[in-house]
Amino acid sequence: MLGDRLVGLSLFLAVEGGRLFGDAYFADLCMRSRFGRPTVPARVLATVMVVQAFEGLSDREACDRLERELAWRAACGVDVGPQAFHATVLVGVRNRLRASGRPKRFLDDTRVMARESGVMRNRVRVLDSTPIYDAVTTEDTITQLRAAVRKMLTVLRHDYPVLAVDAKGACRRDDDYLTPGRPPCDWDDRAAKEALVDVLVRDARAVLDVLDGEILAGAARDAAELLAVVAGQDVVEDDDGRFRIARAVARDRVISTVDPEARHGHKSRSRRFDGYKGHVSIDPDSEIIDDVTVTPANTADQDAVDDLLAITGDNTNTNNDNDNNGDDNDDNDGENGGADDGGDGAKPVVMGDSAYAGAKLRERLDGHGYKVHAKVPPASNRDGLFTKDDFMIGHRHGVVPGRLGYPDPRPR
Repeated sequence: MLGDRLVGLSLFLAVEGGRLFGDAYFADLCMRSRFGRPTVPARVLATVMVVQAFEGLSDREACDRLERELAWRAACGVDVGPQAFHATVLVGVRNRLRASGRPKRFLDDTRVMARESGVMRNRVRVLDSTPIYDAVTTEDTITQLRAAVRKMLTVLRHDYPVLAVDAKGACRRDDDYLTPGRPPCDWDDRAAKEALVDVLVRDARAVLDVLDGEILAGAARDAAELLAVVAGQDVVEDDDGRFRIARAVARDRVISTVDPEARHGHKSRSRRFDGYKGHVSIDPDSEIIDDVTVTPANTADQDAVDDLLAITGDNTNTNNDNDNNGDDNDDNDGENGGADDGGDGAKPVVMGDSAYAGAKLRERLDGHGYKVHAKVPPASNRDGLFTKDDFMIGHRHGVVPGRLGYPDPRPR
């Protein structure tokens, strides 16, 4: 099945690739050589990236396929003769694409073509999420403290050498902060570990005091923000003025100084992972992905719905066709209060699991003209309070009768 679909994709790109990916497709990424021509044709790069994602290949494998397989060359519209480009070119393209004004251009252009051809309709959107596992190692508090101080001093030495001298001079610990890894310590000695935590926190705060009032930019600003977070997220100050590791976990705890945006996440009570969540909106009729977004792993699924459906603005009812200064204008393409309605004025039905069934989300989506079909979340007894299953609701008479021993006020 995958082979047949791959052949179909290659044939489609061979026929339509020139129209989809013109010479100016990556013009905004400034991908030109010193002679004024693109180093690699936009069609070749775009086609390789699309087929690479379809087959789940690495950059090196994708370039190897381009060099030796005729189907890939036909899809790219190139002759048999030229050699493939180096795999690192794809890394550079993705980095520029991510920082561009249209980072989702592949998805956006596919959606436009699918709608114009009638393949993709606007009847239903299925929402779901999946873990994206981070490749970095989760760091403990001591490792994070030293790594954050080391990163700050390293950046200062490169960009702000005068500040680097002052910051290093403010540190009390006998450590040059040049080498990576955990600092030496007698880990079986509780007092030694507590003393290490205290001096690391004090070094971190001393460096931040030196930087107080300074205007930093780029990597230095990012390193300072990370140092401030790490120096405060896991530690508390005792009554005697010593810093120790807190007996609690910060809600939005940074788990690694190598990848500060990664977080602890849960897909269920028993399934934990570190990294990110990928959220998708799918048209079930055509099986085309309508939109995607990536969030830290601790983000609730319902918090990504606005991005997936391109909702902005207040929760205002769209049924009267004049909400939020005309959100239902087909030309807005979802930028002023709702997802693109596909030109027919109707919003798709939103379907998902119980993660998308919260009352606030339902109310918000209903205000933007969406109907939600999602499984009701199971009842939970939070903080020892009663759950909805502990009551019998009499809708006809507007009462909550006797499941818990209250008298039944209904007429007999």
